[in-house]
Amino acid sequence: MTIHDYYTNWGISQAIIELAGETEEQVQSQFRKIEAVRAVNQLKVLAALQSAHFSESDLGGSSGYGYDDRGRMRLEEAYAKAMGAEKALVRWQISSGTHALSLCLFGILRPGDEILSVAGELYDTMQPVLGRGLEGQDQGSLADFDIHFRALPLTQEGHVDFKLLPGSIRPETRMIWIQRSRGYMNRPALLIDEIAEVVRTCRAVNPDLVIVCDNCYGEFVDDREPCEVGVDLVAGSLIKNPGGGIAQTGGYVAGRADLVEKAAQRLTAPGVGSEIGPTLGFTRQMAQGFYQAPHVVGECLKGLVFTSALLEKLGYETSPGPFDHRSDIVQVLRFDTADELIAFCKSIQASSPVDSFVSPVPGDMPGYDSPVIMAAGAFVQGSSMELSADGPLRAPYTAFMQGGIVYENIKLAAMAAAEAMRRKRE
Repeated sequence: MTIHDYYTNWGISQAIIELAGETEEQVQSQFRKIEAVRAVNQLKVLAALQSAHFSESDLGGSSGYGYDDRGRMRLEEAYAKAMGAEKALVRWQISSGTHALSLCLFGILRPGDEILSVAGELYDTMQPVLGRGLEGQDQGSLADFDIHFRALPLTQEGHVDFKLLPGSIRPETRMIWIQRSRGYMNRPALLIDEIAEVVRTCRAVNPDLVIVCDNCYGEFVDDREPCEVGVDLVAGSLIKNPGGGIAQTGGYVAGRADLVEKAAQRLTAPGVGSEIGPTLGFTRQMAQGFYQAPHVVGECLKGLVFTSALLEKLGYETSPGPFDHRSDIVQVLRFDTADELIAFCKSIQASSPVDSFVSPVPGDMPGYDSPVIMAAGAFVQGSSMELSADGPLRAPYTAFMQGGIVYENIKLAAMAAAEAMRRKRE
């Protein structure tokens, strides 16, 4: 069978096949830019693994306390080098990005300290960590420890307000928080140059500030990481970019050695910190995923660029646009009706390698004031590195598309969605 035959079997019309071909030709310049960044990052990771003298015998793992686990230590050394950091904590015991970020907050901050977010409010999952939305107090949030949070509003264009930032830093401000990705917010992801400017601006006011970047969805999208432009600490999830679609769980913290160790003390216990933590055989998948991460992120970005361009041709609003500079693996698509949003998510699900026979339906979810539809056919539950899409059924009807580890699969999903949109309009 030819590629054309496969597309036809998936119900894609000749009109969409031809439109996809035109689209692919038009975004080749963006593909070349992505491939150039991918090449730098792939060699960066390879050099980091070689520098750490990573060995096949390191992949076996440890049990019990996990003392002197050579594979764990060498993988963490490689992570630190690739991230431009002094030290890294890479553990399967870190269950999510929110967990990794919480280690940074609780490990470093003390009563009376203040966090200033320079990019507006944080993800929904971070709100309870701050002490918001909880039923009653004394649940272990930052607020229970007299640690306070403020958010600096973004400009109308969705960028950091550098005019207001210097005057927003108070004597009690201990930590500057940078959420790199847009997440589920209507603003662009912060570019590395913008993060560098945040560092310069804040250091000019108080050089002792601890600057932390939530790096979720952003690893290996650019040829520099936040620590390489002066950020003190970054954290993220291994079922996002750095796990390469292979790691089944885990998270990381990287940056200044003393701050990473404070996060480690929070993960385990004071006095043992990063010295313990059995790997139980997980080192192999975490290391292999890390090695493949730059390639997988490149595949994902090419797929998102193609999707953005194809849907724009059909008249839909997309952000980032196909020729915009990207800093995360999230693609926003806005539809005219709830039916179109549902059809888009169903197309993503039907194009997935897992649960392709399942048809997602909108449903109520905690924290949302309207039904939400979610599509995800992933090998790893909740993996944002694998292709998924979701969105609330309220105007403007917005889908948040994330991930994708194989370009051809993302392209197929976008074509199937375009076909569904075409039929809706007939």
